[in-house]
Amino acid sequence: MDGIKIATIGGGSSYTPELVEGFIKRYDSCPVRELWLVDIPEGEEKLSIVGGLAQRMVEAAGLPMEVRLTLDRREALAGADFVTTQFRVGQLDARVADERIALMHGLIGQETNGAGGMFKALRTIPVIFDIVRDMKELCPDAWLVNFTNPVGIVTEAVLRYTDWDKIIGLCNCPISMRFGIAKWMNVDPERVRMELSGLNHHFFVTDVFIDGKSCFDEVLDRYCELPVEELGTMKNIMAIPWSNRLIRGLRAIPVSYLNYYFSTREELEQLERDYEAHGVRAEVVKQVEAELFELYKNQDLHVKPKQLEERGGAHYSDAACSVIDSIVNDRGDIQYVDVRNNGAVTNLPAESAIECAAVITADGPKPIAIGELPVAINGSIQTIKAFERMVAEAAVTGNRDLLVAALVTNPLCDSDAVANVVIDELLEAHKAYLPQFFA
Repeated sequence: MDGIKIATIGGGSSYTPELVEGFIKRYDSCPVRELWLVDIPEGEEKLSIVGGLAQRMVEAAGLPMEVRLTLDRREALAGADFVTTQFRVGQLDARVADERIALMHGLIGQETNGAGGMFKALRTIPVIFDIVRDMKELCPDAWLVNFTNPVGIVTEAVLRYTDWDKIIGLCNCPISMRFGIAKWMNVDPERVRMELSGLNHHFFVTDVFIDGKSCFDEVLDRYCELPVEELGTMKNIMAIPWSNRLIRGLRAIPVSYLNYYFSTREELEQLERDYEAHGVRAEVVKQVEAELFELYKNQDLHVKPKQLEERGGAHYSDAACSVIDSIVNDRGDIQYVDVRNNGAVTNLPAESAIECAAVITADGPKPIAIGELPVAINGSIQTIKAFERMVAEAAVTGNRDLLVAALVTNPLCDSDAVANVVIDELLEAHKAYLPQFFA
C-alpha cells in the first residue's frame, strides 16, 4: 500500500492531536501518506499551533507522514481517501449563545440536545452539504467520517437530503460505555460487545456479550450494585444516579446524555447553579481550550497532552482512526457508528440514521440487526427521531414554523410560548450563519 490521503475539516480543533496519535499508532496497518488539516481564516492561528504540534508528533515518531496545513478546502479534498469533519460553525462563542439564551428562558442549554442541539445542527448542516458537493467532484470514492455534533441530526440530514451514502457518524459515548462495562465485569474491553438501540446521544445498551455470550442479566445486576461514581459518565454531564427500579424497568442501560431527559429538573437546576458560579459549559470549555493551546505552543511538546481528556470528548478521534483502519483492511470487526438503518431497527424508518453496533468492512459499516425496539424505550427514541427529522427539514427549507414545532416536540421544552421566544432570539443571535431563515 502506497498510503492514504486524509483531509480533516476543522483541523485547528483541540482534538486534532488525538487524531494524529491514532494514525501514528496504526501506521503499520493503515499508513497515512498525507494528512491535510483544513480550517477557515478565523481559525488560522489555532490551525498553525495545533498543526505545528501534529508535525512534531509525526517527526518524533519517525514516520513518512506528511502533515499539510491549508485554508483551501478543495485543495485538501482533491484525491482524498477519507474526509473527517470536526468543525464548529461560529466557534465556541456560538455555543455560548445557545446555552445562555436557553437557560435565560428556563430551558436546558446543551450543545447536542434541545434548543442548543437544534441550532448547532442548523449551522452545521449547510456546511456539511457544501463539503459533500465538493467531495462528489474532487474525491467521489472517499468516505465522510463525521464527528461534528450533533452527529445524529447531521447524519440524518445527509442521508435524507443528499445522494451521498458514504457517511459514518461517530461518537465517543459507546466507547466509554464499553470500557465502563469491561471495568464493572473485570474483563478486557476487547472481550466485550454491546447491542445499542437508539440514536446518537439517545441510545440504550440492550444487550452485552462477553466472548460472544450474552450476559445482560449479570451486567444489569452489577450496574445496580455499583455507586454512581464507579459507573462513569461524560465529563460534561452531571452524574445523577438512576434508580434500580428505572434500570430494571427499562431492562436497558441508558447513555449518560439521557440524564437530561430522565433527570431534567435536577440537570436544569445544576446548570443554573453552574451559570451563576462560572458561566455556561461553553465558557468553561473556552478556558480549557485556551490552556490547551498554550500547551500546544511548546516547541518541546511532541505528544498528545493528558489535559486534552478534560475537553469531555476523549476517544472521538480514536474512534475515527479505528473505523478508517477497519475499512482500509476489511477487518470485519464490530464498532459503534451512526449509519443508515436499512431495517436493522424495524420500527424506525429504513432510510433514517441510527446509532448501532455494525460490522466494519471494505464496503463500509453493516448494521447488526436489532429488530423491534422494546416498548419501554421505543417511545423516547421515536420522539427524538421525530425531532431530528424536523430539525433536518427546517435546516434545508428555512421553515421557522417547523423549528417551533420541533422544539415543542422535544421533551426538554415544556412551553409553546417559550419555544417561540427562544427560537426568535437564537435565530437573531446566529443570523450570520442561518441565511436560509432570512431569505
